[in-house]
Amino acid sequence: MTDDKDVLRDVWFGRIPTCFTLCQDEITEREAEPYYNFPEKDLLHCPSKDAIEAHFMSCMKEADALKHKSQVINEMQKKDHKQLWMGLQNDRFDQFWAINRKLMEYPAEESGFRYIPFRIYQTTTERPFIQKLFRPVAADGQLHTLGDLLKEVCPSAIAPEDGGKKNQVMIHGIEPMLETPLQWLSEHLSYPDNFLHISIIPQPTD
Repeated sequence: MTDDKDVLRDVWFGRIPTCFTLCQDEITEREAEPYYNFPEKDLLHCPSKDAIEAHFMSCMKEADALKHKSQVINEMQKKDHKQLWMGLQNDRFDQFWAINRKLMEYPAEESGFRYIPFRIYQTTTERPFIQKLFRPVAADGQLHTLGDLLKEVCPSAIAPEDGGKKNQVMIHGIEPMLETPLQWLSEHLSYPDNFLHISIIPQPTD
């Protein structure tokens, strides 16, 4: 794994603070307190922390099955699995990455993972997400890029040569260059569940 802790820390400590306040014109008898809401209609509300932990570990195991045929996660002890979860739950970067870095390693003779765990989301379709098998290295030894992935599994995300840019490709709220090696993205911009979650958003017109 490329040692680039600055990127890992920036991703880990990224936040989207959200506060809803009632318009002054709508206030009648008393001032309404700011509301920090869960979007029940858009996101599934998990019933308990145990359910969230079980889902998280299931995703971690799926990602490792793609990357290492489950060898790394299966060789970990139960306390390592618990440390991953507790590090995430308690927002402890060092605690989480002390274990997670093992899931980001690969044999020295290889150029990357077996397959890249990724999911592509599109706002213009009702399909939940796109997920396929995709290797980080081509048959000729060249590293596959984010652009290579999109051309193969979601070509509509790439603007035609004779047209303007139609979409934004976002990961963690940023727009990586399409020339970025997919292996590097997987190591540094994966979410805590070890998947790359890629959003395809129509380019704003204004």
